Amino acid sequence: MPETTPSDQPSETQSVVIERTFAVPAALVWKMWTEPEHFAAWYGPDGATVTVSEMEVSVGGARRITMEMQTPGGPMQMHFGGEHTTVEAPTRLSYTEAMTDAAGTVLPPSAMGQPDDHPVLTEITVELAEADGATTMVMTHAGIPADSPGAAGWRMALDKLAAAVAALG
Repeated sequence: MPETTPSDQPSETQSVVIERTFAVPAALVWKMWTEPEHFAAWYGPDGATVTVSEMEVSVGGARRITMEMQTPGGPMQMHFGGEHTTVEAPTRLSYTEAMTDAAGTVLPPSAMGQPDDHPVLTEITVELAEADGATTMVMTHAGIPADSPGAAGWRMALDKLAAAVAALG
């Protein structure tokens, strides 16, 4: 991943924060975020197909994800890369994310239709708290405005996560 400067970092006012409660233990929700086959099954907006190329869940471990979907203009592929910055099983996971090409080279935000002031590198943090057999999850994606298409994609993805944990729980 490229080194970032303060101007590359997302502002605190540009964050998607979503809280969900699942009627399953935190260990199951953790698996859904950290095991490639589970992550690929729920991640992305409705209609997206996700391939996990790399997911080394350790601090400094790499992540590479490809999302494919049909759009009005035809099929579209989006690639994301990053690294894990916090791994505290099963309560806290953080990782960086940048748009990349298929080889993992970081692209400028404009390459994917984002505004020039969109951060190159964003960070996702997942916090899990278990009580009485249920898990409350707070997911924060710093660098993505709460009213953006990315926020809508997260809501769809987390709906799929809820269905997946209910089916497994």
